[in-house]
Amino acid sequence: MSSSPAGHEVVVGRIGKAHGIKGEVSVEPRSDEPERRFADGAVLGTRTPRGTEPHSTHRPTTLTVRRTRWHLSRLLVTFVGVDDRTAAEALRGLSLVVDLDPADVPEDPEEFYDHQLIGLAVSTTEGVEVGEVSDVIHGASQDLLAVRTSDGREVLVPFVSQLVPVVDVPGGRLQVADRPGLITPLPDED
Repeated sequence: MSSSPAGHEVVVGRIGKAHGIKGEVSVEPRSDEPERRFADGAVLGTRTPRGTEPHSTHRPTTLTVRRTRWHLSRLLVTFVGVDDRTAAEALRGLSLVVDLDPADVPEDPEEFYDHQLIGLAVSTTEGVEVGEVSDVIHGASQDLLAVRTSDGREVLVPFVSQLVPVVDVPGGRLQVADRPGLITPLPDED
């Protein structure tokens, strides 16, 4: 994620399927404060997933929340200017972001903002230096850490505690429990 003069971008949600015919969409919140992040009038930046259609008139760079509601444990959001199902479907897959003051940190010590992770040195739990975190990818089912290895490869590591047991932001490092083919290539992949 890129930074802005005000701080760092933080993903607060991901747009899912259209709901109904009047422009409403489901949103998977990525925030502990959905009532704050998706308040009426909130302006959210958008980011396209890797490898998809770039921003256009149908995929704007910002969206303003018109209203939200919960329906069967799903957050439904209507954005200003998104008035029908076709316009709502065009937004599917976009990540929603806000600028965050760099001094803000999540209350839960097991949660991290993207900007806290990018640039951390990566080693295995056995102490072998691997590289550094180059990106955090927010997928539909889980987040992935993109790790640029010292030999120039990019590997994707599921960001789950079983594979990433140590995250030491003040120390500038994290550890990965390497599994066959995760960090170290399998013999036939060389």
